[in-house]
Amino acid sequence: MDWTHYRFRSLWALPARPATVYDALERVEDYPRWWRQVREVNRIDDTSGVVRIRSLLPYDMTFVAREVRRDPDAGVLEVAMTGDVDGWARWTITAREGGSLARYDQVVDVKKPLLRRFAVPGRPVFRLNHWLMMRAGRRGLAAYLEAV
Repeated sequence: MDWTHYRFRSLWALPARPATVYDALERVEDYPRWWRQVREVNRIDDTSGVVRIRSLLPYDMTFVAREVRRDPDAGVLEVAMTGDVDGWARWTITAREGGSLARYDQVVDVKKPLLRRFAVPGRPVFRLNHWLMMRAGRRGLAAYLEAV
């Protein structure tokens, strides 16, 4: 088993139409407004940017996110990621009763030396850290969508 390889999936039930959720998730530069763990997003060009995140654990992760797929009709947003993590992440937004379901899938290999060094003993803590970040993101986006 490669202890630095991760697969994540999160499901966010949100009280807004799929098009509204898609529009919010498409504006990555606005994530820090509603998702406190996304500390900074700096556009490089129309399809890529540098993202800095930090959740509960006292370390930042920085990566370049490059758009791979943007399909509003299918409700899909996908990026390739390189830097402290290499891999991809995808949002898939669908309709559900009372709003939308935003499914987040991510497959990454951790490249950050500190996290690689503690890969085996730290794995459960790193997974918990990711779960907490995603929970906060869902709450932040739901509040943001209700306020708009």
